[in-house]
Amino acid sequence: MIKLNKIEALLKNFLLIAIISISVDSSFALSLEQVKKLSIGETDTRIQVLNQVIKEPDARTLVFLQALSDDSVKILDGHAFIIKNNLGIDPLTGEPVQVPVDAQDVVSNNRMRGELDSALSALRLFSTDPKLRLAAVKDLQKEPDVDKLEVLERALKLEQVQDIRIQINIAKSSVLLSDADPGVRLFAAKKLSESHTPETQLLLNQRVDLETDPRVKAALQESLKTIAASLVWGDRLGALFTGISLSSILLLVALGLAITYGLMGVINMAHGELMMVGAYATYVIQTFFNHHLNAYFDYYLVIAVPASFLVAAFVGAVLERSVLRFLYGRPLETLLATWGISLILMQFVRTIFGAQNVAVENPSWMSGGIQALPNLTLPWNRIIIIVFAAFVLIGMALLISKTRLGLFVRGVTQNRPMAACMGVNTARIDTYAFALGSGIAGLAGCALSQIGNVGPDLGQGYIVDAFMVVVLGGVGQLAGTVYAALGLGVINKILEGLTGAVLAKIAVLVFIVVFIQKRPQGLFAVKGRSAEA
Repeated sequence: MIKLNKIEALLKNFLLIAIISISVDSSFALSLEQVKKLSIGETDTRIQVLNQVIKEPDARTLVFLQALSDDSVKILDGHAFIIKNNLGIDPLTGEPVQVPVDAQDVVSNNRMRGELDSALSALRLFSTDPKLRLAAVKDLQKEPDVDKLEVLERALKLEQVQDIRIQINIAKSSVLLSDADPGVRLFAAKKLSESHTPETQLLLNQRVDLETDPRVKAALQESLKTIAASLVWGDRLGALFTGISLSSILLLVALGLAITYGLMGVINMAHGELMMVGAYATYVIQTFFNHHLNAYFDYYLVIAVPASFLVAAFVGAVLERSVLRFLYGRPLETLLATWGISLILMQFVRTIFGAQNVAVENPSWMSGGIQALPNLTLPWNRIIIIVFAAFVLIGMALLISKTRLGLFVRGVTQNRPMAACMGVNTARIDTYAFALGSGIAGLAGCALSQIGNVGPDLGQGYIVDAFMVVVLGGVGQLAGTVYAALGLGVINKILEGLTGAVLAKIAVLVFIVVFIQKRPQGLFAVKGRSAEA
């Protein structure tokens, strides 16, 4: 078995060398002196040589620059070696070579790394993949450099895709804004009005303050107005999406509370800590996959979601059977008891995992996002959490309205003595209902772990908002919880853009206080004989 693994590794290395050798032309522009100057010496000299070699690039130049960027180059006595899978490769010929033991690593400072990234973007303008060319030209737009102008000109002559040609022209115009000729700057300022991106807006704002020619300055200001008008919808839709994302999180947090408080009347101040338990259960599952099942890391959430529900539900069931069942009908004692339990749970987590936050990684399929507009990216993790919250809501609604357990929960909630007379084990139903609400809090913790760090104080930032959602929506009303979560999330984010986070929170709180004064039963009142008129 060991021999087979060695043979497989040798075949992979041979294939890698063959690919590198085949992918380059027989004639190459990169010289031994350039390789030496790119690897050692002052940063200014290295950058000067870098700007020279990208003007006449070949495939080996790209391979060598990528190796420099990846810190995969060693040098000894002026001879450089690319290191790939512990094999040495000659950067000029692409042939495998023996790397001397005393060869030193080539080190690049942050400035050199930035120049290497920019040079690699310029070289990718000649890639056969249109997506890579488009990404490369957008990178060059962010950091205009006059040394890249010649490369942009050559790429423009070769480019056949119209959308990429437009982006290359915008990148050229960004460079030409610093030209000495006012006429060239004027042309560039007008051309950049076609680029509806925040990066171009920032670039023009910087140039407006530096520009001395009145005509060019007026053109810059006009382009800024055009770009700002095109970006306004992205800002509005971004605020709306952020509000919906916050609403989905509030909904997940409040759904569990809608059972424990809305249906059972228990003021559970430890609800946030049950969320924290679910988040730490997700962290434990992620750590296990990272250490023992790394090949299947992208699927750890398949286990983490039910695990977070079950762990939080178990903790909730234990709390209900050991403490809360003796306190039903005494809200003040319940509040104090659950507050004490929350402190115990936080200290318990600190003792096991430490006081510092822990990071939970997103699976690869939750990374990145959808570029809906130039200034609007919809992250996949937020989109998936919104969908997840909708599924949890549907599942909970079906459970309460269509199952035997849901029927018993509704019966005990509306008339406990009558339900007991009909043979319902009310104590068991209380435990099941509290465990269900706690489990949903665990699911909320699992979702929250995908958008931020997990720590002992995770639940403290959401418990007040969750209570506000339940009270505003109407105690015991799932529909009211949904509308309240959606309204509070969107309104809060819209107000944040206008007044700031602190004033927005104050405004929302004042609105809820006034609303509850006028309509104590919330958005949706409980219907029945006991409902207040």
